[in-house]
Amino acid sequence: MNDPVFVIHGVANRDRDEFSASVSTLAAAAGVDMVPVHWGDLGAQDQFIDAALPTYRRDRDTLRDGEEPEPVLAEPVTAALLAEAIDEVRQLSQVEVAVRAQLSAGNHAEDEGLRDGSRSRLDPDQIIEYVREAWADTEWLCRTDDTQLLRETGRSLTRSLLDEIDPDGDDSYYGLRGGGTDVHSRVRSLVRRRLNDLDRVAGAAVQAVGARLSHAVRSRFGPGTTRFLGDVLVYQRHRDAIHARVRQVLDDVHPDLGRSAARPVRIAAHSLGGVIAVDMATATVPLWTESLVTFGSQAAFFHVCDPRGGQLTPYGGSMPVHLPASLNRWTNLWEPLDVLAFAASKVFELHDGTAPVDLPVGHQASTGMWTHSAYWSLPYVASVIGDVMRQDQPAKAP
Repeated sequence: MNDPVFVIHGVANRDRDEFSASVSTLAAAAGVDMVPVHWGDLGAQDQFIDAALPTYRRDRDTLRDGEEPEPVLAEPVTAALLAEAIDEVRQLSQVEVAVRAQLSAGNHAEDEGLRDGSRSRLDPDQIIEYVREAWADTEWLCRTDDTQLLRETGRSLTRSLLDEIDPDGDDSYYGLRGGGTDVHSRVRSLVRRRLNDLDRVAGAAVQAVGARLSHAVRSRFGPGTTRFLGDVLVYQRHRDAIHARVRQVLDDVHPDLGRSAARPVRIAAHSLGGVIAVDMATATVPLWTESLVTFGSQAAFFHVCDPRGGQLTPYGGSMPVHLPASLNRWTNLWEPLDVLAFAASKVFELHDGTAPVDLPVGHQASTGMWTHSAYWSLPYVASVIGDVMRQDQPAKAP
């Protein structure tokens, strides 16, 4: 009778019964006997993580006495906008295209008979020159290379100037409301004011969208990522205790399991569980492992950042790290939207000179954007585990 496949979970698995149920479902789908290895009670204390996450308050206009308004996102958003160099010549060329097009376009129906006589009084070259003078003083527009936004800025600016045309056509003052002895100064002042108005609107829109996006990211991805980091920190400090828990579960099945090449174990592991499995299989006194399937795991990433020790040498960048015979076969699955999943084949090579098998898992829209926990219910993952543990070739990726 074959020994069971031992399943080691990753981060944020605090409920033993829930994890056992997930393993039972996976075992049925894979067609192999499985034993859950639960170590979540040794992980990070995550019940109060939400207290450390910033919150997004929507009721800006209904603050209580003494409350401070929620800070805007100007600094992080501005940093993001500054991530790439912006070509000011190209920016202004897009604005210019829109200004000239707006001035030369036919009147809208509601404007007929009002602007024809005055349109020629606005010089596009003059307007562009004044825009160029004021452009560096904008806070948001000068940091965008979005063609649509730049052209809308040019169109809106020109429409605003046209709205200042006096339909009675006061030729002595360019027909601009408010008059003045210096026509050029008047146009320059209008361009600067309207450009500043448009800049404030653009900034308010960017910050509003940014605030909501930040809130959505924190709400959906923040807790999962934070719990991941918490358990990683705990594992780094209490590795021996977690390894002992794995060893205890193996001993409960049979004390000889994994202690020599005569009776190696088979392991399926998710996320940080894959790191645990690789650490144990490559330790100075290793857990002999016949077949390992990891999914959504970070063993290669951790070793590149901070060599794991044991029988592993550091990764030098040109040659993969040689794995000992105590880790005989390794199949690693990763989902393209899972930011916590990493490849293994470039960092490691097995004892026979072959690379671990990296298999992509097709993304399913039903899993949403946070896919790190989706592997458990994906038929392809169960199929690969079943095939590998029966020592067949892995199924072809969908």
